[in-house]
Amino acid sequence: MPDKENTAKNALRAEIQQRGPIPFRDYMARVLYDPDYGYYGASKAQVGRAGDFFTNVSVGPLFGRLLARQFAEMWRRLGEPADFAIVEQGANSGDFAGDVLSALREFDAACYAATSLWLVEPLAKLRLAQTERLRDFGSSKIRWVDSPTALPSFQGVHFSNELLDAFPVHRVCRRGDRWMERSVDFQEGRFVFVDAEIASPELNAHLGHLPPVPEGYETEVNLAIAPWLAEVASKLSAGFVLAIDYGYPRGDYYRPERSSGTLSAYAAHRREPDPLQRPGEIDLTAHVDFTILAETAPLLGLQLAGFTDQHHFMVGLSRLHFSDDYAMTTAGQQELRAFRTLMHPTLMGQSFHAICLAKGVTNTALSGFQFGGNAREKL
Repeated sequence: MPDKENTAKNALRAEIQQRGPIPFRDYMARVLYDPDYGYYGASKAQVGRAGDFFTNVSVGPLFGRLLARQFAEMWRRLGEPADFAIVEQGANSGDFAGDVLSALREFDAACYAATSLWLVEPLAKLRLAQTERLRDFGSSKIRWVDSPTALPSFQGVHFSNELLDAFPVHRVCRRGDRWMERSVDFQEGRFVFVDAEIASPELNAHLGHLPPVPEGYETEVNLAIAPWLAEVASKLSAGFVLAIDYGYPRGDYYRPERSSGTLSAYAAHRREPDPLQRPGEIDLTAHVDFTILAETAPLLGLQLAGFTDQHHFMVGLSRLHFSDDYAMTTAGQQELRAFRTLMHPTLMGQSFHAICLAKGVTNTALSGFQFGGNAREKL
């Protein structure tokens, strides 16, 4: 067993022996973000074909180039301010940020000149990787902060790709006429799920808004999204919050037939059968209930500007990017192959959704959402 896994197992076992079974939300927070043994906290996550999971950025530079078109349009919706901030949280190696800045420098010099890049990154190892990846753009162009609360007030866009699905979630189950929380115990040498009374008033209140579900139904509740959005909104003076992630509107998320929830564990591109084994060595993820964002937004001075699946989002952005002449070039043909991966419904097009919230913007019409239909009706 790897040393890090021993460290994780011993630390969690000691905590359970002292406290008793711990809520799964606490377990997930430890195994993902503990600085000594967490999958992310100890910088063990590997992204791409040779890693544990594959992201939009792994497809190649096109994802960043298309989003650069969207960011430039946002800049114009804000009246082309002289100081336009692109904030990325969860930038990993910095490839997406580099692709965006390269694209803006190539095809929109005015927007590039106005743009400053802020990376929300608490991990020193990833900051070093990002610094190296973005070296060509100069130190004056890029800034780092540990958390959204450390950002200055800004106008621009806060962007995240597969951030929210990594927030620790509560795991709950329906027993008779009430909900129970799934906690983690250590029994006979392994971690196991056990039922526990729900101690969180906030969790109880949230569960009261879910649709009726059958006996034995298990699912997740993410209570971290609303406070995260509040932190971001408090720093956004005018502009957009754009998030792309796995997930569903609430009515789809909590369908009766989705009786095992969405919690998943991944290693080497394979889904692990037991999310409680190999603590700190595998990725844990749960889909996003996008309705939480839509419900929370107006309480924070934000309005819903768009919601759609990635297929329609990419098609909308392609109209800004692929001219007929460019599509026929060698470079254009290469990008079209990547585009098909990003937008195809059987690949990534329906696995991901994009949601956009706006603040202090008169015209919120954005190309990425032009084929998305009525966002409010979906959410």
